[in-house]
Amino acid sequence: MNKKVQLQNLGRKDYKETWDYQEELFSSIVADKLQKRTQPDIETANYFLFVEHPHVYTLGKSGDFSNLLLSEKQLEAKGANFYKINRGGDITYHGPGQIVGYPILDLENFFTDIHKYLRLLEEAIIMVLADYGLKGVRSDGETGVWLDVGTPFARKICAMGVRASRWVTMHGFALNVNADLGYFDNIIPCGIRGKGVTSLHVELGRAVDELEVQQKIIRYFSQLFEAEIIN
Repeated sequence: MNKKVQLQNLGRKDYKETWDYQEELFSSIVADKLQKRTQPDIETANYFLFVEHPHVYTLGKSGDFSNLLLSEKQLEAKGANFYKINRGGDITYHGPGQIVGYPILDLENFFTDIHKYLRLLEEAIIMVLADYGLKGVRSDGETGVWLDVGTPFARKICAMGVRASRWVTMHGFALNVNADLGYFDNIIPCGIRGKGVTSLHVELGRAVDELEVQQKIIRYFSQLFEAEIIN
């Protein structure tokens, strides 16, 4: 099993370009897995992409289009794009000030359990939030990381949506760090009514060093997955 994970920081990159790149990496891993059936010595690669997207709304394969509250003209006026994509989950927003992570892993290098995979991604974010004095928690039936679940002030700070096929993953999580939360007013985030969204910036009352947050995420990810991070 290959537990090395190649870390790539893509900087700010268009959503569709990044999606296409994810698909390339995903397809290359799947092709290697097929070849591995006859050549057992082949190792399948693992990747972890960090990226920041320009303003964009994405809708998961089972999502409800009515959760987007903007017309095509209004999207254009806000300088935002919209894509219906092949991950799980409903609608979400990506934009500047948000850390997006796409682990593209052959889970057979780690474990074959999608539920465990999602819970460990959540745990990495929960551990990061704890470093900033925030108690991140899970909400039953709602993937991602939240604050103050079970109160009238429940709010999501990190959204998650993944795709997995042949035990290879793509897509991932979006943690609001310094994001403009006003863009979430144009959707029903994740299709969940009556709950808000928040960011590290809002919770701490100050701008947060995004590189520092990335470093914390990858450190806890490597611990939880027992992975070796390769830059």
